[in-house]
Amino acid sequence: MAPRPGLNAAQIIDRAAELADMVGLHAFTFRELAEKLGVKSPSLYNHVASLDAVHRGLTLRAIHILAERMRAGAVGRQGVDALRGIASAEREFARQHPGLFAALQRTVEDQDEEVRAAGHDLLDVVLAVLRGYELEGETVIHAARSLHAALTGFVLLESRTGFGLPTETDRSFEWLIDMLDAGLKAASASDGSQPSHG
Repeated sequence: MAPRPGLNAAQIIDRAAELADMVGLHAFTFRELAEKLGVKSPSLYNHVASLDAVHRGLTLRAIHILAERMRAGAVGRQGVDALRGIASAEREFARQHPGLFAALQRTVEDQDEEVRAAGHDLLDVVLAVLRGYELEGETVIHAARSLHAALTGFVLLESRTGFGLPTETDRSFEWLIDMLDAGLKAASASDGSQPSHG
């Protein structure tokens, strides 16, 4: 198999993203990636240090794509409409790119500076939506964590066919958004220092 001319790191991540979406993030080897690119494994080392480096590239790619989509989903909207925009963006991203979505399930704080910065950019999109509920201080962080847990949990369960009942999942997703919206409004009405339990 003839080597592909002009191979670069971006092309490697492109093909790795395709593989991850097709077979799973951890279901392909460095050798298989090289074969898909039409090169021998040693040729990849000229551009990426290891399979871990490929996974790092996939994480960065995923963060950038999701941040862009969430930003587009929230622009010009506020309140529940903005919330629905970013939630739908995450759900659709997971459906279209299951491998890249899996690459997102890593803590960015223990990654390098570029990945951390990208992660903070994604978080800023979410925080902007939450501040539309007039949340302040630590309440915004509690809200962001709760939102992340709820949305990511739903999307992961859905992707793994975790919802066995025949009830339409789209309607369940709308229920989730409505409950999150109600909870955020309740948090806004509280003193802003503790989650509302009333």
